[in-house]
Amino acid sequence: MSKELENILIAKQINPTAMRLLVLKYLLKQKTAIGLNDLEKEFEKSDRTTLYRTLKTFEEKGMIHNIKDGAEAEKYAICMADCKDGIHYDMHLHFYCTKCKELFCLPTTKIPDVLLPKNFELQEVSLTVRGICSNCN
Repeated sequence: MSKELENILIAKQINPTAMRLLVLKYLLKQKTAIGLNDLEKEFEKSDRTTLYRTLKTFEEKGMIHNIKDGAEAEKYAICMADCKDGIHYDMHLHFYCTKCKELFCLPTTKIPDVLLPKNFELQEVSLTVRGICSNCN
């Protein structure tokens, strides 16, 4: 598994340090988006700055995407395979459960096309719906 994780990082042009390998392994196990606080709890003896820089590196290289649900701190989730350095193609819906406070990626639920007026350039679309997830319902 370790060599497989190394290859994932190398393919994204990320130096496979011990901490990055641990964070990647943790992210791949998650069923919901996670925040920096979640990482801090998982890696109690690690430095907050190192964890934050790891997330930002992963985001810049197209490995994870950042989700702002408007209520909690930023959360992160693994990207689709075709995301790359600074370009994210995973335009999908996110669901925030108001009961358990978890944030889910719904990659098969696409965000509808957004038609903008002339001279407007679309760079990013973020859509988060709120309600009660299937686990809490």
